[in-house]
Amino acid sequence: MNAVPGPAPLRIGNASGFYGDRFDALREMLTGGPLSVLTGDYLAELTMLILGRSRLKDPQKGYATTFLRQLEEGLGLAHERGVKIVANAGGLNPAGLADAVRQLAEKVGVPVSVAHVEGDGLPVPDGFLTANAYLGGSGIAACLRAGADVVVTGRVTDAALVTGPAAAHFGWGPDDLDALAGAVVAGHVLECGTQATGGNYAFFREHDARLLRRPGFPLAEIHADGSSVITKHDGTGGVVDVSTVTAQLLYETGGPRYAGPDVTARLDTVTLTPDGPDRVRITGVRGEAPPPTLKAGLTRLGGWRNEVVFVLTGLDIEAKADLVKNQFADALERGGGRRTPAEVRWELARTDHADAATEERASALLRLVVRDRDADAVGRAVSGAAVELALGSYPGFHVTAPPGKGAPYGVFEARPVPAADVEHIAVLPDGRRERQEPPAVTQELAELAAPSLPEPYPAGTPTRRVPLGLVAGARSGDKGGDANVGVWVRDDDAWRWLAHELTVERLKELLPETAELTVERHVLPRLRALNFTVRGLLGEGVAAQARFDPQAKALGEWLRSRSLPVPVPLLEGVPAPEVTA
Repeated sequence: MNAVPGPAPLRIGNASGFYGDRFDALREMLTGGPLSVLTGDYLAELTMLILGRSRLKDPQKGYATTFLRQLEEGLGLAHERGVKIVANAGGLNPAGLADAVRQLAEKVGVPVSVAHVEGDGLPVPDGFLTANAYLGGSGIAACLRAGADVVVTGRVTDAALVTGPAAAHFGWGPDDLDALAGAVVAGHVLECGTQATGGNYAFFREHDARLLRRPGFPLAEIHADGSSVITKHDGTGGVVDVSTVTAQLLYETGGPRYAGPDVTARLDTVTLTPDGPDRVRITGVRGEAPPPTLKAGLTRLGGWRNEVVFVLTGLDIEAKADLVKNQFADALERGGGRRTPAEVRWELARTDHADAATEERASALLRLVVRDRDADAVGRAVSGAAVELALGSYPGFHVTAPPGKGAPYGVFEARPVPAADVEHIAVLPDGRRERQEPPAVTQELAELAAPSLPEPYPAGTPTRRVPLGLVAGARSGDKGGDANVGVWVRDDDAWRWLAHELTVERLKELLPETAELTVERHVLPRLRALNFTVRGLLGEGVAAQARFDPQAKALGEWLRSRSLPVPVPLLEGVPAPEVTA
């Protein structure tokens, strides 16, 4: 008797990693090859603040309007190919976006059923602009089971865009923890679009530059047990290999327990194996019951900031910087009614080169950033003081742009809220409202015992002082005010060295900005990776722009550029990096 075949794999793609991603990606994914579901991730911590300000101007908005424009063509393409569309572009107004999609469908003559997920909006505390809980995928699953062709949501976790469709397709329930965890991992790989296909990739020089010119967006073939294969449409640019997938797995994660509203995925159980050209299989992911709380993100306007960049050219760069700093302080003090902003930060970037062949290469940049809760303190008080120096300061005085009047900056805060206190509502295509119950079984998060490290690299091996990036990749990012840096290597010998060499103390030595901060190290042996969380490096988060690199996107590349003693055998056949003279 022949066995009854199980459900076919779910082929689910991504067409957006952020609000502002490649506009034609939705069309490319729909026309580039077969898909079951196409997702789009439009929301980030900064995006919620942007949408909050948009909603203040027009209460009917508060959603990602780009998505609606993409659907003008994409809706018909998806309908022709039988592809479901799931996106969190609803932002602060998923019901409004769902209505707009219906109006668009009628306008372009495409018969699609539309549903949305709401309930993530929380009571907004005084002084805040937005407050939203991160929902899971059950509402999306309910909409798809009810026949929706398009599902738009507000603030759900990025991975929920994959766990919801997978649960609907395979019939998973809340107890299918391992399967859900596998889908969470696949969703995390897909969520940032081309970061999984060679974008922002540490070892980009190893690949043909023509491939990386326009990376294709990723997709996952998800199986009934939650395992998956990460790939991309044939003929598209980019690269999918174990290293590109590892890089994305480490992005903006922390310890081995990756908690979400559907399941806590154990990143220390993930196994990655090659599965053919541009194909990586993900297996072995274990899941645990989710925590009893949801993450809630709150945004508010934190105050006002202004910025002036002085250009210092030629000789005596340090002395020129000292002169303008002293003059600026004096101008503020003598300004009559002006007061010094609450925060004044100077940073001298020595971009200058000796005996340079062009003026720009002979110049350094002195960046002044001021912040205050009072707009007047960073507006004309600052721009006036800077402009007044124009004819009486260092030789060659000029700035990159005329000083402005200042602009508001935002603050992001994360707080836990009981899952049982949040209404998670699937509004089905026929208008029925289906409440999603929180998980019946939950598990408080707890630290895992540190895993065993591999045997150390042989003592006494000759070393050479070279940049870490010759042997290790890195990817970094932000979570509120914290920064995450994931570091990985690609063979067991390098892992034996890295696991013992790159301690918290060594990281602080290599990255002096972190020296006074709390740094946590997590070991992921199956990925040959270390994941570091640097607490408070980003101040009040990306919207506050407290740092030159406010999202810590290049923190990992800074780390890779730092030199330390590396065993010579690990450097065999490794090309030296390009160095700016």
